[in-house]
Amino acid sequence: MRLGVPLTALRAFEAAARHLSIKEAAGEIGVTPSAVSHQLRVLESVLGVELMRRVGPRLELTETGRMLSPELTAGFGRIAGAVGLLKSERKLGPLRLSMLPTFAAHWLSPRLTRYPFARAGFELLISTGQDRADLSAGAADAAVRHGDGQWPGVVAERLFEETVGLLGAPGMATGGEDELRALVGRTNLFLSQNRRENFARWNASLPGGPLQPAAVTIVDSAGLGLKAAIDGAGVTLAGIEIAGQDIAAGRLKPLFAHKVPANAGYYLCYPPALARDRRIRNVRAWLLAEAGQPSPSQ
Repeated sequence: MRLGVPLTALRAFEAAARHLSIKEAAGEIGVTPSAVSHQLRVLESVLGVELMRRVGPRLELTETGRMLSPELTAGFGRIAGAVGLLKSERKLGPLRLSMLPTFAAHWLSPRLTRYPFARAGFELLISTGQDRADLSAGAADAAVRHGDGQWPGVVAERLFEETVGLLGAPGMATGGEDELRALVGRTNLFLSQNRRENFARWNASLPGGPLQPAAVTIVDSAGLGLKAAIDGAGVTLAGIEIAGQDIAAGRLKPLFAHKVPANAGYYLCYPPALARDRRIRNVRAWLLAEAGQPSPSQ
């Protein structure tokens, strides 16, 4: 719907008509009195009518102004009410936290038993997906992202840097290095599409020379590669930190001691405007503690 009239001019007139004062209207909307007067002239020019006139020291509405003023007051009141309701719901509702499925399943989930859900201000609404949530558009309040930490418009606090290594089920790693190399030569490598460069660096720098898997299956997430390796379907190159709980529980094992930096890490991200939000501060302190990072004061 095309309005055809500057919204700023309507706002200036609504405030001036309600107060019958240019100065008080300016104070309410945070501009100078001359700016309010200018917007009134713009509005009258666009509409082709006179809305207000000065009678001695006082402002008076014309008949047209008296007709328009209450409708604008009601309209801006509805806008203010809707915005206030949204802000109240976002302030009091659960923190909407977005993250990659692999991070949620393999790093976060085993730690949720230590999260204080019962405490006020710690409520979470967790969503997962491969697409990055647009925090500036309000798609989520905060997100755990994977990358270099350089995302414009958000605060990005590092949880941990990542190293990658070749992982498989413990039963596969029962022989010496020659046997392991031969095993990989008969095995399917499940490789996330985002890990191709990581694998090339890992393989090229592997002591004793690179490996040649029997087959390479590209998957859309590191989580699927980890699950395939846990099930004994093959091996996978994955983040050692993400797989830490699976390694500790005996579901996975690094097949070689060799590992390389992923040149990326996991970061808690949120808009600067939410930096003082209690829910952000609560989950931030908890995630940093779980990741073994100090929680700097804000």
